[in-house]
This record gives sequence, structure tokens and C-alpha cells, in this order.
Amino acid sequence: MADPELILILGGARAGKSDYAEQLAAGYGLRVLFVATAEAGDDEMRARVQAHRARRPPTWTTLEAPTKVGAALLAAQPAADAILLDCVTLLVSNVVLAHERGEMESPAAEAMADAAVAAEIEALLQAQAQLGLPMVVVSNEVGMGLVPPYPLGRVYRDVLGRANRRLAVAADRVYLLVAGLPITLK
Repeated sequence: MADPELILILGGARAGKSDYAEQLAAGYGLRVLFVATAEAGDDEMRARVQAHRARRPPTWTTLEAPTKVGAALLAAQPAADAILLDCVTLLVSNVVLAHERGEMESPAAEAMADAAVAAEIEALLQAQAQLGLPMVVVSNEVGMGLVPPYPLGRVYRDVLGRANRRLAVAADRVYLLVAGLPITLK
């Protein structure tokens, strides 16, 4: 049996990543498992989550997994045609913040956060392979802007960049969304 397809969608904020990912995931069939990594911690985020939910077809199911996504997928054993993970950006944020110990200025703190995120990505890829389902993954490209002025922001940017690179290596197709337009990278 061939490995299931992995598609990575990258781009900036409001570039159309989620819309494009939803179109691609729907192309695999009616039953899509939507994996949500967002935690609705404030009114703005609750409204965004609600808007995303409202536009998904009724045949889609949602799995909320802010961390340990691979384990959550294996536990769910979804009856789905495809998996859509939206998004790695928040997954990495959740993992990094869970491993933050005071200031992130030390190389040891960054290494710890980086190792935790790398383990999360590997578990995700292993779960996909074990389930044998195609997966569309959304992530922000945060390395094209200004250098964050504080240590945690720099660590987050770097750790997310490495996670995106690992996913891009594993992916069969990679797209960069700019102003709603997909650019094929791989």
C-alpha cells in the first residue's frame, strides 16, 4: 500500500490558507476529519472558531486537539476520507508555551521547546501513516517578517520554521498562499 498523501499549505495571516485547505480536503470525499488546534481563550477567538465551524459541511467531524495530535488521531480512529489539520501554527504555540520556563533566552530552553515540537510533528506523521489517510496541513509562514523583539517570539518563529521545514520534507505537495492565490512549491 502506498503512503497516504500529505499536503502542506503555508502562508501569512488571512492569505486564504484555510479556504484552500478545505477545498483540497473536500476533494478526497465527503467525510473529512477536521483537527482543530485552536483554543478559544477570548471572544475574538471564539468568534473565529464559530465562523470556521459554520462553513464546514455537516459530513465533516471535528477533533479538538491543542497538543498531542498524533495520539488524539490514533485514539479517534476516524472513519474519514481525509484529515485536515488547521493549524500547525497554533499547535506549535501551544507546545512552546507549555514548555516555557520563564525567559526563553537560554539555548537550553529553546532546545527543549524545539525537541517537544519535533516529537509532536513526528507523532503526527506516524499517526497519519498508521491511519493510512491523506492529510492536509495548514501552517503560517512567520519567518518572512521582522525579527520579533522579545526572546519568546524569536524562539517561536524559529521552532515553527523548523517544524514547517520537517513537514515540507515529508509532504507530497506544498503550496504557499499569497493573497488567496496558491503558488506550488513542491
